[in-house]
Amino acid sequence: MQVQLTNRQQHILWATVRHYIATAEPVGSKALVEEFNLGVSSATIRNVMGMLEKAGLLYQPHTSAGRVPSDSGYRIYVDQLITPSESLARQVEEALQHRLNWEDRSLEALLQGAAQILATLSGCISLITMPQNVSALLRHLQLVQIDSGKVMLIVVTDSYETHSALMDLPPTRKETQLDPEVIDRELQIVSNFLNSHLRGRSLLELASLDWSELDREFQHYGEYLKNSLTEFSRRSFTPGATQIMIRGMAEVLRQPEFSQLQQVQTIIQLLEEEQEQLWRLIFEEPEAEEVGKPRVTVRIGSENPLEPIRNCSLISSTYRRGSVQVGSVGVLGPTRLDYEGAIAVVAAAADYLSETLSYLNPS
Repeated sequence: MQVQLTNRQQHILWATVRHYIATAEPVGSKALVEEFNLGVSSATIRNVMGMLEKAGLLYQPHTSAGRVPSDSGYRIYVDQLITPSESLARQVEEALQHRLNWEDRSLEALLQGAAQILATLSGCISLITMPQNVSALLRHLQLVQIDSGKVMLIVVTDSYETHSALMDLPPTRKETQLDPEVIDRELQIVSNFLNSHLRGRSLLELASLDWSELDREFQHYGEYLKNSLTEFSRRSFTPGATQIMIRGMAEVLRQPEFSQLQQVQTIIQLLEEEQEQLWRLIFEEPEAEEVGKPRVTVRIGSENPLEPIRNCSLISSTYRRGSVQVGSVGVLGPTRLDYEGAIAVVAAAADYLSETLSYLNPS
């Protein structure tokens, strides 16, 4: 949703969100006058808050109450009105460096310790996935046309294990009635390209593959295959990938947003029994444009596709081993959370884990 706000409207939206995050109470114009130096009267603030409500950025939980931010209001706050906390990012880095001993403990124990540090500093539920198994290397890859626009992907690893998956042809080829022999030739050329660039490497390295080197006439296979093969590699080469280190649950569930027992139970069930769904949500390449800050994804309330956390915000990023994305870091809390701090915590933790794993396992 594109909403153009004036500087005054932005400032009052920022103040409203800040006050609500701190108090969990609906915000009135009087509270903003007392707490913030906005340079305008209470009547002016009431008028602006009314405009923000009409724009869908604030709402009144009760007729006589003040206003609270909507998911759309939080989205503008995150995208346009804040800067991640540099001081908290430094705290995370220092805590991870000083409190984790990478020489004497197992990787699982270390990630559990990192998750506890993140939960403590963010005040949220922290989520850290175990690194994926990226030891399987590609020996041979082949794309074979089956029928009705279907293609069989066959992958042979360096240990001679064979994996296969059925996928559709790219839409540009599926909708064009081409001779099957033409499709066969194209698939062979694309297979040769992938083999020449990926043989002896992890299939997860597709993320860094330069598709521009593929001849222009075959570019339509590029983005399509990148997405399809990346998903295939995650499904096929990630034993135990759904294991997630979770800390900080008890403290967050004391928040007023989680006063309903049924809601708490659905969140706990998701975290404890349905980790595969959660893993797929947080383990994906971050899109910088989602938050206006690189490397971090912020999903606010209804933006979350999983029903149990549609009243929550999920902030996540990935960590890498060399150039390969192998795991993710995230925090989960109510939509009324300290976004400046949470974004900084997640980004700093992801950077730290990437640097440390690359040092321990150079690629």
